[in-house]
Amino acid sequence: MKKTRLAALLRQVRLDANLTQLQLAEKIGQTQSYVSKYENGEQRLDLIELEAVCKVIGISLTDFVGRYLES
Repeated sequence: MKKTRLAALLRQVRLDANLTQLQLAEKIGQTQSYVSKYENGEQRLDLIELEAVCKVIGISLTDFVGRYLES
């Protein structure tokens, strides 16, 4: 359940930033497939990767975690 919530939130913040999976992937030095896998809950992000995603999207890690806890 938690993995699904996290994956859904990752997807939502990417969409809120008007980024495609490919655009986000290029900005964090990964493949589109990698982004797809973590948005579908098939891949886990470590804290450093999550921080990189947040930076590209323009949300602080603290705000992201807050949104996760509120969901």
